[in-house]
Amino acid sequence: MNQEPVTSLKGIGEKTAGLFARLGVCTVEDLLHDYPRAYDAYEEPVPVGKLQENTTAAVAGQLLKTPSVRRFKNIQVIVATVKDMTGSLQLTWYNMPYLRNTLQMGQFLVFRGRAVKKGGRLTMEQPEIFTPEAYEAVRDSMQPIYGQTKGLGNKAIVRAVAQALEQRQLEREYLPPSLREKYELAEYNYAIEHIHFPSSRQELLFARKRLVFDEFFFFLLAVRRLKEKRQDCRSSFVMSHASQVDQLIEALPYSLTEAQNKVLKEVSRDLESGLVMNRLIQGDVGSGKTIIAVLALLQTACNGFQGALMAPTEVLARQHFESITGLFKTYNIEKTAVLVTGSMTAKEKRTAYEKIASHEADIIVGTHALIQEKVHYHRLGLVITDEQHRFGVGQREALGSKGQENGSLPHVLVMSATPIPRTLAIILYGDLDISVIDQMPANRLPIKNCVVNTGYRERAYQFIAREVAAGRQAYVICPMVEASEMIEAENVLDYTKLLRQKLPETITVEYLHGKMKGKEKNQIMERFAAGEIQVLVSTTVVEVGVNVPNATVMMIENAERFGLAQLHQLRGRVGRGSHQSYCIMVNCSDQEGTQERLDILNRSNDGFYIASEDLKLRGPGDFFGIRQSGDMEFKLADIYTDAGLLKTVSEEVNRILDEDPTLEGEEYAALKE
Repeated sequence: MNQEPVTSLKGIGEKTAGLFARLGVCTVEDLLHDYPRAYDAYEEPVPVGKLQENTTAAVAGQLLKTPSVRRFKNIQVIVATVKDMTGSLQLTWYNMPYLRNTLQMGQFLVFRGRAVKKGGRLTMEQPEIFTPEAYEAVRDSMQPIYGQTKGLGNKAIVRAVAQALEQRQLEREYLPPSLREKYELAEYNYAIEHIHFPSSRQELLFARKRLVFDEFFFFLLAVRRLKEKRQDCRSSFVMSHASQVDQLIEALPYSLTEAQNKVLKEVSRDLESGLVMNRLIQGDVGSGKTIIAVLALLQTACNGFQGALMAPTEVLARQHFESITGLFKTYNIEKTAVLVTGSMTAKEKRTAYEKIASHEADIIVGTHALIQEKVHYHRLGLVITDEQHRFGVGQREALGSKGQENGSLPHVLVMSATPIPRTLAIILYGDLDISVIDQMPANRLPIKNCVVNTGYRERAYQFIAREVAAGRQAYVICPMVEASEMIEAENVLDYTKLLRQKLPETITVEYLHGKMKGKEKNQIMERFAAGEIQVLVSTTVVEVGVNVPNATVMMIENAERFGLAQLHQLRGRVGRGSHQSYCIMVNCSDQEGTQERLDILNRSNDGFYIASEDLKLRGPGDFFGIRQSGDMEFKLADIYTDAGLLKTVSEEVNRILDEDPTLEGEEYAALKE
C-alpha cells in the first residue's frame, strides 16, 4: 500500500497528484514522510489588552452587541466587538453574512485569529469562533502546517495525510528493543503518526526524537562503513610535486593566505603519500577554497591522471568550469577541462564522454551527472565535491568508486562553507581528515550588518535603489516561494511584485526559487551574474550560488525564521568584490530572544564563532519557527538544534559496530533488511 501512487487515496485525481508531485510527493510513502514544517498551537486565550500585532492568538470575552454588516465594493464585511476585563477588540469577517444571525449580543465566546493594525487600532481578521467548551477540547493541540504549492492548500494536505495514515501498511520495528528502551524512543509507527498529528507538544517531541535518532543513526552507519572501506587504503595514484603548480601560485595576482598555504601542503602531502586521501576542507564563504581545489586538480593532471570536480548546481559547476578554463588560458597551462551537466544536449554530452574516456580531458567539472553510468573515466585520480553537505554519502561513494582502478580508489577531497563546530564536524565527516581555512584574504572588506524591524523596509528599498544607481546589485531573500494560508512569512512571488512597484522602473527585478526548472534557474542566475538583473528576489536556493562580485546588498526578510549558520551562508553571497557590502536582516518577530540571536551576526563575520554561538543558544524545541539548516540529507534532524542527540547516536553507532562490525547478531537483523 505504502508504495502506491497518491491517486490511490480518495479525492486525489491526476490534477491534484501533479500538484503533490511539485512538492516531491508521488507515493503514499512520500506523503507519510512529508513532515510538517511547523505547527499551529492552540494555546490558552490571552487578555485582549496583552494581544500583540501580527500574531495569531485566542481571546475570550463577551460580544458587546449584535454584529453589523457593511458593504465595501462587492464585499460584505461583518463587524463585531469582543470585550474582556482588559479592553475591547474589533473582529471582522468577509462575505460571511450568516454570522449576523449566529452571533448574539452578550454571548461569551472564544475567538482565534491574526491580530493586525487597521486605522491605528488592533483588529482580528477572519477569526475562528468557539464556545469555551469547544476551545477547551482543542486547547494545547498542535495542528500541522505543511509546505504548500499554488492550488494545494494546507487543509487538502492534512486530509490526504490523515487518509494515508489510516490506510497505511504498518512497518516492522527495526531498532532493537534494548536501544529503544535505553534512549526512551517511540515505536516507529507511533512516531510517524504523531509527527503529523500530535495531541500535545510533549507528544510531538517524543515522536520527533525517534525520527531524528533514525536519521542520524543510518547516516552515521553509512559514514562509518565508508571510513572502514577507505581507511589506510594503498593508492595507485601517487602524485609527485609539480613545478607548474608553483609557477601558477607565483603568477597569481594575489598571495595565498597562511591558512591556504597550510591546507595546500596537507593536500599535497596526501596526494604524494601512497595512501588514499580522504580530506575535508572547511572554510568560510570567500576564504579561498576553490583555488586550493584548482591547484590540486592541476597537480593531478601534471601526473597524468584525471581529476573531477562535482558541484551541487549547474550554475556553480559552470562557474567553476569557466574559472578553471580562464585561469589556464591566462597562464598558458596546456591542460583540458570539460563540463558535464544534466541540461546539456545529447550531442554535447556524447562529445564530453568521448573526451573523458580517451583522456583528452584532464579535468572534468559537473553536477551529479558525473556519476551517471555513461561517464567512463581514464585513470581518475582525484575526486573533489564542492559544498559537500549537498550530496548524500551514497553520491560521494558513487563518484569515488567511478575511478576505481586495479582495486585502488581515487583520492577524495570535499569542500564545505557550512561553518560546523569542530566537535560536530568530526562526527558528521567521520570518514575524513579535516583541514580548516580560518583566515580571509587581506583585500576583503568586512560586510556591514544591521538587524532592523519591519518599519525599516521603505528605507531599505531606497538604499537598494541608491546602490543600483551606483552600478551595484542586490539580493532579497524570503523564506517561502508563495503565500501560505497558514504560515505568516514573506514569499518570493508576492515580494517580487511589491518590489517592482516600490523600485524605479529602470531596475530589473526577477525571482528565483527551488521549484523552478533547472534551465530557468540557470538562465536567471546567468542574467544576474551578467548584470542584466539588478535585484534578485530568492529563497535560500542562492545559499550555494554563483560568485557575483558586483552584488553589494543582501536583504533577508523574516530573518528570525532561519538558523544563524544559514543566515551567515546567505550573507556570504555579498562582499566578494572591491566595493563595500551590506547585509540587512529584517526581524519580523516580537518574541524574546530573537533579537539576541540575530545580534550575534551583527557582531561577527566569523562563521565558526557564529555556529558555536548558535549551538549554545538553541534549546530543545527550538525547531518551532526556526527553519531547518538544510544540511546533509536530513528531513527532520538539525545538526545545531539536535547536536546533543547527534553525539549520543555517534557513540552508539561506534559501540554497535565495535561489538558487531557486520551486524550479524540477531538483535540487528532487521537493520539489514
